[in-house]
Amino acid sequence: MGKNQLNDGNKGILLSLFVGAIMSGHGKKPSKPLAATQKTKSTLADLQFSVGRVARYLKQGNYAKRIGVGASVYLTAVLEYLTAEILELAGNAAHENKKQRIVPRHIQLGVRNDDELNKLFAHVTIAEGGVLPNIRAELVPKKTAPSAAPQSQSQSRL
Repeated sequence: MGKNQLNDGNKGILLSLFVGAIMSGHGKKPSKPLAATQKTKSTLADLQFSVGRVARYLKQGNYAKRIGVGASVYLTAVLEYLTAEILELAGNAAHENKKQRIVPRHIQLGVRNDDELNKLFAHVTIAEGGVLPNIRAELVPKKTAPSAAPQSQSQSRL
């Protein structure tokens, strides 16, 4: 019996140590085990945009009766890629204009100067974007040859 009592005593000590280790800081409820932390679908797919939100919008939009899990991940990746591409081009346009902040004008310039994005957004109007600067070739004054002009002036003086 002494041996059983020793084991029972050890179980009680071990149990109290275990319970004390997993209790939350205030002692009201046991904390969740560290291994059971939840990872979002966006984290698993290594995306910045919310996969769950896109999935919810796909379901609410009544595009189909059933929406696969991969569809929302794929669409989220496409949206994130397009956004990054547009922001890069708009950032370049802002940098060329010596501005620190991207405004709709820079987005317009970035999209319209890129062939593929211009085709994708052909029927899209960007508010406050303005138009592309375009001067017809006929309206630009013709430049004369710089070497011909000084010779004619020197000959007229003689």
